[in-house]
Amino acid sequence: MIAYLEGKLVVKDPTYVVMDLNGIGYEVKISLNTFSSIKELEACKLHTHFHVKEDAHTLFGFFEQAEKKRFLDLISISGVGPSTGLMILSSLSAEELQYAIIHDQVKVIQGVKGIGLKTAQRIILELKDKMKKEGLLDKTAELIPQANNTLFNEALSALTTLGISKPVAEKNIRAILKEKGNQIVIEELIKLALKRA
Repeated sequence: MIAYLEGKLVVKDPTYVVMDLNGIGYEVKISLNTFSSIKELEACKLHTHFHVKEDAHTLFGFFEQAEKKRFLDLISISGVGPSTGLMILSSLSAEELQYAIIHDQVKVIQGVKGIGLKTAQRIILELKDKMKKEGLLDKTAELIPQANNTLFNEALSALTTLGISKPVAEKNIRAILKEKGNQIVIEELIKLALKRA
């Protein structure tokens, strides 16, 4: 119904924004990943999904089309509502979610707050073949070369011990390794990841 909105950001909160389009303010629920992409912007375009329930009409917005696509995939699964879908995409990027699904990483999806073992298994079961058909296997394999890396695992272990949730820690470590490369020393990697947490 409403494919996208483009306008001025009047309110920016980690969970929602209010966009001004010709004097009308639209409240749009967003993920943390989208918030990270738009927090410095004054105006932007969000790809939207208009969700209608008996008691509520809600707009969900995504900075990237890929994130919207994963959101629609998630809410097509029985037992996964829009709030749960948004929670998953606040903890994992669209690419990380794809990778976890294709590689049967139940624990990664279960690491998202409020996701139990059965729901994580159902997400993988229902979306794995679809994502493989989309030809995402090769793309996502390139995205996360650090997953088997000793540096990655040591930093992840240290951060989770310090109380950082696993999905957040993984996301931050990957981002830093992407920027700095594998030459970074473990102490520096942990310090930088803590600053972002």
